[in-house]
Amino acid sequence: MASTSTPLTLPVLPLDDEVVLPGMVVPFDLSDADVRAAVEAAQAAARSSGDSKPKVLLVPRIDGTYASTGVLGTVEQVGRLSDGDPGALIRGRGRVRIGAGTTGPGAALWVEGLRLEDSVPEPLPGAVTELVTEYKALATSWLKKRGAWQVVDRVTQIDDVSALADNSGYSPFLTIQQKIELLETEDAVARLKLATAQLREHLAEQDVAETIAKDVQEGVDKQQREFLLRRQLDAVRKELREINGEQEGEESDDYRARVEAADLPEKVREAALKEVDKLERSSDQSPEGSWIRTWLDTVLELPWNERTEDEYDIKGAQEILDAEHSGLQDVKERITEYLAVRKRRSDRGLGVVGGRRGGAVLALVGPPGVGKTSLGESVAHAMGRKFVRVALGGVRDEAEIRGHRRTYVGALPGRIVRAIKEAGSMNPVVLLDEIDKVGSDFRGDPAAALLEVLDPAQNHTFRDHYLEVELDLSDVVFLATANVLEAIPEALLDRMELVRLDGYTEDEKVVIARDHLLTRQLERAGLDKDEVVLDESALRKLAGEYTREAGVRNLERSVARLLRKIAAQHELGERELPFTVTDADLRGLIGRPHHVPESAQDPAERRTAVPGVATGLAVTGAGGDVLFVEASLADPETGASGLTLTGQLGDVMKESAQIALSFLRSRGAELELPVGDLKDRGVHVHFPAGAVPKDGPSAGVTLTTALASLLSGRLVRTDVAMTGEISLTGRVLPIGGVKQKLLAAHRAGITTVIIPKRNEADLDDVPAEVLEKLDVHPVTDVRQVLELALTEAEVRIPAAA
Repeated sequence: MASTSTPLTLPVLPLDDEVVLPGMVVPFDLSDADVRAAVEAAQAAARSSGDSKPKVLLVPRIDGTYASTGVLGTVEQVGRLSDGDPGALIRGRGRVRIGAGTTGPGAALWVEGLRLEDSVPEPLPGAVTELVTEYKALATSWLKKRGAWQVVDRVTQIDDVSALADNSGYSPFLTIQQKIELLETEDAVARLKLATAQLREHLAEQDVAETIAKDVQEGVDKQQREFLLRRQLDAVRKELREINGEQEGEESDDYRARVEAADLPEKVREAALKEVDKLERSSDQSPEGSWIRTWLDTVLELPWNERTEDEYDIKGAQEILDAEHSGLQDVKERITEYLAVRKRRSDRGLGVVGGRRGGAVLALVGPPGVGKTSLGESVAHAMGRKFVRVALGGVRDEAEIRGHRRTYVGALPGRIVRAIKEAGSMNPVVLLDEIDKVGSDFRGDPAAALLEVLDPAQNHTFRDHYLEVELDLSDVVFLATANVLEAIPEALLDRMELVRLDGYTEDEKVVIARDHLLTRQLERAGLDKDEVVLDESALRKLAGEYTREAGVRNLERSVARLLRKIAAQHELGERELPFTVTDADLRGLIGRPHHVPESAQDPAERRTAVPGVATGLAVTGAGGDVLFVEASLADPETGASGLTLTGQLGDVMKESAQIALSFLRSRGAELELPVGDLKDRGVHVHFPAGAVPKDGPSAGVTLTTALASLLSGRLVRTDVAMTGEISLTGRVLPIGGVKQKLLAAHRAGITTVIIPKRNEADLDDVPAEVLEKLDVHPVTDVRQVLELALTEAEVRIPAAA
């Protein structure tokens, strides 16, 4: 349908987030500066032209952007609004296509535009008539739902297509963008189609919302009706049971019978019967019913009065421990002592004293691979008890130990209760693996929850948050394993008996590999024990040169690799079986050794072949280790001074270096050292490997020896390693981890070890076969260290060492 246009010049009245369509009558607040400016400009133009009604251009403005089409509006009346503020009543007359800006009276923005007027043919085509009828029917339906009966008559009386479409401007459900789309649609029929589609879509959404609301209400009514009927049914059943004196044959009575038949402690029975009473009173639809059933199942499954009889054959238990583990005498002796005391207490009727039984809490602390975890199973085997392993590595939730409160969805008892349930007895051996890896966060500290579990004076009344009844843990043997002693909280460590596993000697590793590892790996490789035999020389070389560790994990991997290689060669037809492996065959099978002792290297290639390098001993999470210290002096021409430390050192080790340097500066003359170099030249001390963090006071004598070697030009003996803290006066102070350090020195091929005199008593813990191969010198003063460690030959220090 064609439309005609008439040029106009009008002041702009911007509409922020609002759209006015032709035919609408809208009040405006004249206190708004834009509205007032537009109305005053229109009034001025009307007075000059003699028009009876001022004209303005109503233009939507969205986010500061004007629409391309506006509405010609006439100011019908100026007065006061219902709230008393000044206002103007403006009626939309027709669409105006906005052109260029122009000038005019007043402060308003003036634009040129073309008035658009619809030309609808008469009579209306049949399709348009149907569209008009459909729109009126939809609008009438929507208005009746809202109760706007007085508006229904007005809509039905509109016959003009354009006016009927523009009537949608009053619809509150249309968005600003939808109204602008209606405004910018010039063709009247197209506009009516658009308005009909928008109204139809809204009514469809309303129908869906009403259907959902109806369904929800029906569901709620059904649940309420069902709840009421079930409560009435329960009441009727209860009355019938009281009249007939019968017992209810339902689930709650089944639980009551199970509780009464179970062998439960008296307090646990009372708590369980209370829960059965609650279950009988609760509805089938109540979530509390499922919580109570789960709790009752857990309580009934726990072995409250089940106990295994301990094996009191002390010699037999000792034989089992010796057969399954080589070495580890401290742990074996402690278990033997425990069994002996249990036997004597049982013989004298002292099994339970003060409500407590004779449990034990041992902490096995040592480097990885020494057999801490497997030892727990051997202990249970030797005692004739059930064994349960509880992995604590990475546990950060306190509820994992003590359990969750029953009010939480998916609540469970803690790991301790679950371990007892899994074992099926109240006196198992429970291995708390990796107790030093327990962490804490906003969910609590699991280590704090373990305080009661591992306290022999408290754990006979342990209370889990889920069970909320006392559980007697005093007969449980707890074995806790850890790699790093310092990572265990002090309060928790105080409740456990500490047993250190410092690693194996080379002889012990050979025995373990021959008696345990080789048998297991032969089976995994699909070989018979007669098909491949490892000579003792091969095992010794594997333990000494192919692996260097406190435990035997890497040794077992090397044996497995060796057997796999032999099995593969046999399948390829390259090797005949049976085959005996000697130390000479290892290089051809699994490559060169990874750890060659310093004493076996060429003298020119040794780490201590230059002055300023000393060999120390340290303890890490993986056991004892050899630590080299390197020192150098800067060229005096560089102007460098002071002390430089590298190698990821902690504060304590940095202080040890300062103390060593201060001692040499103050006592260098006594030691006949050129201490003048320390004033003019910078000193650099480095601890390889640089990427590994290091800390502790034990490197004090090693630092002093390295600096003294650098200044004197005397090499440090290759076969000497040392450990000890140093004071400013040159005293050698005691340190920890002597056994692990001597084992590390033995593994590295060191023959002479210097330790503090006050650590001499710790030599009792070192295996005799290791002490026989080491020349240990206890010293009290750093001068003794220098006499033992430095060679007599002097080497000239280059200008930049």
